[in-house]
Amino acid sequence: MPRIAQIPLTELAARALERAGATPRQALATARALVAADLDALATHGVARIPLYIDHLGCGRARGDAEPAILHERGGTCLIDVGGGLAYQACELAVSEAISRARVHGIALVALTNSHHYGAAVYHLEPIAAAGMIGLALTNSPGAINAWGGRRPVFGTNPVASAFPRAGKPPILIDLSLTEVTRGKIMLAAKAGEPIPEGWAVDRHGNPTTDAKAALTGSLFAIGGAKGAMLAMMVELLCCGLTGAALAFENDSYFEPGNKPRIGHTLIAIDPGAAAGSSVYFERVEALVTAMLADPGVRLPGDRRHQARAAAARDGVDIPEPLYRQLRQFAGMD
Repeated sequence: MPRIAQIPLTELAARALERAGATPRQALATARALVAADLDALATHGVARIPLYIDHLGCGRARGDAEPAILHERGGTCLIDVGGGLAYQACELAVSEAISRARVHGIALVALTNSHHYGAAVYHLEPIAAAGMIGLALTNSPGAINAWGGRRPVFGTNPVASAFPRAGKPPILIDLSLTEVTRGKIMLAAKAGEPIPEGWAVDRHGNPTTDAKAALTGSLFAIGGAKGAMLAMMVELLCCGLTGAALAFENDSYFEPGNKPRIGHTLIAIDPGAAAGSSVYFERVEALVTAMLADPGVRLPGDRRHQARAAAARDGVDIPEPLYRQLRQFAGMD
C-alpha cells in the first residue's frame, strides 16, 4: 500500500479533478478537503471519493466550471448559490463570509443551495474555531432515512457537526451522521463485495438487509429510532427550507445514474464575545473538559482526529494500491 505525503497527494488529487473538467480553484479546494479527511483517518470521505466525483463531472451531475455567488444577503445572513459544482470552493467562500459577518453581528448564518456532496462536515468549521468562534454545520443529502413508521427514504443521512475553540489547545470537534452508520462505510463495503451488519439498513422494499449494494438504494436506520428520524427532519428543513435546495427524496442516489444534486448546507458562526464574553466562554469550556477527563477512559471529541493528523503529517497517508493507480490514471501520469 503506497504511503504518500500530504502535498504530493493533494497535487495528485487536484490534477485528477482538473483533468476531469473542474476549474483549478474548484479542483484544489476539493483536493484539500479530501486529503484532510485522509489525514484524519476518515478514508470514507477522503480521496476514495474522487472516482465518484469524476464520474459526476463527466456525466454532468456536477459542473466543473461552476463559480459560487452570493444570491441574497442581509446583516449576518447570506445565501450562496454553488452553481451545481463540487461544494468545496463554495464552502470556503461560506466560511469566510460566516467569520467576517459574525465579527460584526456576533452570529452569522450562511446557507448554500444548488450544491453537491461536501465531505466531512467538521472540516468546514475548523477555520471558524481557529478564529475563536463556535461553528455549526448542517447538510442534507440524497434520500437515506425513512420517516418513523415509513419505508421510503425521505430524509438524507443529514450529518451535523460543531467545533468549539479552546484557549491554547485544539478545538473540540463533533461530527456525526444521523444514521447508525455513515453511508461511506456502506459504500466501501459495496466496493469490496462485503456484507454489512444487521441493523444498519433496509433494501428498497423496506426489508432488513446485509447486502451493501441493496442498502445503498434502500434506507439506513436513524440513530435512536424515532428521535433520530426527527433530528433528520430538523436538518432537512434547516438546509432546504432556508435555501430552496432539493429535499432528500428529490435527489437521486450519488451511487447510481440520476439527476443533478441540489443539496443544501447551513453554516453558523457564533462569536462568544457577543454573549457572556470570550473569557467566560473559555473558562466554562475548560471546566466541562476537566470534569469529563476526571473519569478514566474519557476521550474528548476530535482527539482521535488530531492524533491521526499529527501521525499522517509525519508519516504520510496510506492509499490502497488500486485507488492510487486509478488516481494516477485520472491525473494522466500512467
